[in-house]
Amino acid sequence: MNLKLQSGFTLIELVIAVAIVGIIASLALSYFGDNVISARRTDGRSVLLSNATRLEKCKATYGVYDNAACTIDATSSDGYYTVAVVSDATTFTLTASPAGAQTSDADCTSIILDNLGQQTGTGADSVECW
Repeated sequence: MNLKLQSGFTLIELVIAVAIVGIIASLALSYFGDNVISARRTDGRSVLLSNATRLEKCKATYGVYDNAACTIDATSSDGYYTVAVVSDATTFTLTASPAGAQTSDADCTSIILDNLGQQTGTGADSVECW
């Protein structure tokens, strides 16, 4: 009797292995994508803090936040946020809104900082903004 032992994988075993790898990869990619979006919020927070410092220097120099010589950065350094300012002589509110690839961030649709240092945000999980 001549028995040959065959080695290797059957087609079913191969399909099951590929399916498992696909499921793990899809879970990892969605988790990674959420972390990238969350990490990009640093770009928005840093531009707000930088602009708040500029406005505080302006107040120290001119006595008001809304002097014409006082300027802010309209976009963040990496371009993931645009910045709007509402100011008068004694108060300011800076708002960073997602731009470009960051617009898919539903948890944090804006990051807000005011002259009192209050850090807030808007979105589905606005606590995560800061």
